[in-house]
Amino acid sequence: MSIHDQIRVPHVKPSSSRSVCRFWQQGICNRSPCKFAHGGELPPRPPPPRSSHVYLRGSRSESQSKPVGGSAAPKKREEKVCRDWKTGNCSRGDDKCRFLHSWSRGEGFSMLARLEGHSNTAVVSGIALPSGSDKLFTGSSDGVVQAWDCTSGKIVGTLNAGGKVGCLITEGEWLFVGLPNVVKAWNLQTGVDCSLTGSTGQVYALEVGMGFLFAGGSPDGVILAWKGGSSSTGEQQGSNPFQPAAALNGHTSAVISIEVGGGGKLFSGSMDGTIKVWDIKTLQCIQTIEKGHDSAVMSLLCYSDFLLSCSLDQKIKVWAATGEDGRFEAVYTHEEGDGAISMCGVEDPDGKPVLLCSWNDDSVGLYELPSFAEKGRMYAKGEVRSIKGGPGGLVFTGDATGLVTVWKLAAGATSGAAMAE
Repeated sequence: MSIHDQIRVPHVKPSSSRSVCRFWQQGICNRSPCKFAHGGELPPRPPPPRSSHVYLRGSRSESQSKPVGGSAAPKKREEKVCRDWKTGNCSRGDDKCRFLHSWSRGEGFSMLARLEGHSNTAVVSGIALPSGSDKLFTGSSDGVVQAWDCTSGKIVGTLNAGGKVGCLITEGEWLFVGLPNVVKAWNLQTGVDCSLTGSTGQVYALEVGMGFLFAGGSPDGVILAWKGGSSSTGEQQGSNPFQPAAALNGHTSAVISIEVGGGGKLFSGSMDGTIKVWDIKTLQCIQTIEKGHDSAVMSLLCYSDFLLSCSLDQKIKVWAATGEDGRFEAVYTHEEGDGAISMCGVEDPDGKPVLLCSWNDDSVGLYELPSFAEKGRMYAKGEVRSIKGGPGGLVFTGDATGLVTVWKLAAGATSGAAMAE
């Protein structure tokens, strides 16, 4: 017999001497023709074996995995928000969907309002609330800075910044906005504006301390510093009231987080995962933490005598100055399953410190300090890139869909779960 004859499907003639097909006996033979005998009458399908649970190979549907003769165990609710529900398209309903249908989880805080004024494709990259002011300022990647009335929640002013807003802060009477290759400064009282040049890329971080304005974002890792003068001096002389003071060199990648701490120290975090400690009086680097994180250091925060850093490596690290040399070392690491983006420190109604940290699963975690016990979660339609605390337990979050959400921390406040839409 040739190889072609061996692989050809033969024509099978009926024969009473052939063995009966065992698959046909079970009613599941789908071969035609079959080399085994099929009888004249299809036998009944045998019942499945009796067992406390019946699972079929290759399939684990809900109906197949229920215990025989009993009800299915209730599904455990996932601690993630249903993405279909966030867009109004979940067809499973609140009871049957295993994901959350809620904008928050936990007690002691609630959602107050959503402020819509930026493009729904823009990232809210900066939120500022000047001390003693009734105005809230927000900036986003659409190049727009909005001014909001804190009482009504209405827009009372719009400023075209002239480029993508990478960050935004206020200090005294000044509003500072980080833009591509420049920092723009607006005097909120006189309307005077000026440009602080020298950056060679998008400005992602701004911080004020000890009379200096620091800006980071240049691809070469340089931090620029300006010495600030009074607006009246600048106006009288017809010049910029902020003059270049120094360029802090040392980082090899863009600096995207800056924090001024106690003891005249400046902390900077870079895209390459390093953290540097600077003496503001001398503007010299006094320590480099080479292995700060395994990814970009997204945010820095000073709490008491500690420095907190968070990164896309899914970690929040706590650093403390140990030993006689005062060098910072990691004393605690908190890790989750998503990258960390931004941090903010606030106080709860009892005056206890609370850390807010946003993660790239579109959530903001609330943690007691120093224990890091989780108090709850806030959820957004996109990644929360900016967080700002306000007076009276107010918290503002800005996300990647252009939304600014106002939250309230309050003793006995109802959960934001009730505010679905």
